[in-house]
Amino acid sequence: MSDICRGRKPVIDLLRLSPEKCQKILIADNVRPPFLDEIIELAKQARITYQILKPEALDKLSDGEKHQGIICKLTQVKAIELDDFLKGLDNNSPALIVVLDHIEDPHNLGAVIRSAEAGGALCVVNAKRRSATPNDTVIKTSAGAALRLPVIQVVNITRALERLKAANFWTVGLDSNAKISIWSEKLPERTALVIGAEGEGLSRLVRENCDLLVKIPIRGGTGSLNASVAAALGVFEWSRNYLF
Repeated sequence: MSDICRGRKPVIDLLRLSPEKCQKILIADNVRPPFLDEIIELAKQARITYQILKPEALDKLSDGEKHQGIICKLTQVKAIELDDFLKGLDNNSPALIVVLDHIEDPHNLGAVIRSAEAGGALCVVNAKRRSATPNDTVIKTSAGAALRLPVIQVVNITRALERLKAANFWTVGLDSNAKISIWSEKLPERTALVIGAEGEGLSRLVRENCDLLVKIPIRGGTGSLNASVAAALGVFEWSRNYLF
């Protein structure tokens, strides 16, 4: 996980919803009220130290990315192990977990996490290698959801699917070449929704280890959907049957 969160809305959301993850607030000296007053008040309420700095200091810390005059230094968050997370779940309740098969674009990862949280998923699982990591770009793209929803990194996606099956989840892969439409019947109550990489789709081993493959029907010459768009459609197809 990145050690900073940048941008006005993500930092405000963090201060309001998860202040325990904030170590220190850095504010550019060109930030003006009423936003300045709001940030300082939230920091005081949460008893978090804040510091006023030149914008150039924030530019350097943000590595050239836009920060809107506000950066939050994050506390260290202990990595979550998939087995430990699964042990804490009720094995008989409807549940959705989103599994990413090597999503490398951090903007896609952030968008998936945002949709997963909004659609009621319990967590997002992705690979430690050949995948985007929950960095500052992911946090900002997810509108802070990456700091609220558990993002569990695993060594091997195929083994993760096996553990999810043992925890009473059906593994459902989104595959544009599948014969079954995602809308042909309800997704299982306990679904691990597997999303493939940008352009490549599901890898062979991951595809073979899915209990069910479904497609999102599309028209036109596009051929396939962006991974984050496909994930959002899959997440809300599940949640409309069990949550909303």
